[in-house]
Order: sequence, then structure tokens, then C-alpha cells
Amino acid sequence: MVGTNPPLQVVGFVGSRRGEADRGPAIRLRSDDARMRGIGDGDLVWIYGPRRHDLAPVTIDDSLPRGGVVVRDIAGLAPTEIVRLVRVDDEQRPLLNPNPV
Repeated sequence: MVGTNPPLQVVGFVGSRRGEADRGPAIRLRSDDARMRGIGDGDLVWIYGPRRHDLAPVTIDDSLPRGGVVVRDIAGLAPTEIVRLVRVDDEQRPLLNPNPV
């Protein structure tokens, strides 16, 4: 059912190191979990955890268990914690580079 937002469990955490090509906040989740929340591959979402919330792009990964997410470089989250994802509306999306060169 599209539009529902049941909680998800963190099943993995990836911490990147300086100089790695893939670095910064990111979330991986299954396509059926994403579809239920109206989230697509590459969408920007708020991830709400028990201690803080952050913005991160989504990558679809159907190898994950249903109801599980893997987070990268999001401080304050650990495996087994419960989180919620909320898609950022395009009209409310932050302008990251207001003056492109």
C-alpha cells in the first residue's frame, strides 16, 4: 500500500574513509519497501533515528531483507536501531548549488 510508512531496522552500517569515491550519507533499501513509501532510486529522504535525523540519497538494493536498510556515513545510527524515512518533496528540496558555474 503506497503512502504507508512503517519503521525500518538498520541491518548494516558502512563508514567510508577519506579519499574513497563513495563517501557521504546514503541509504540502501529494497524496492518494495521504497515503493510503499513513495521513494525512488536516487530520491533524497530524511532518515529519522532515535537520536537525530539526516538527509541522504536512496539506492535500491533488493538483496537486503524486507524491512531492513543499510546506512552509510550517518552518525548516531547503529545496526538494530529503528528508523523512519520521509521523502523530500521536489518543491521543498534544498538548493545545493544556487549559482552553478
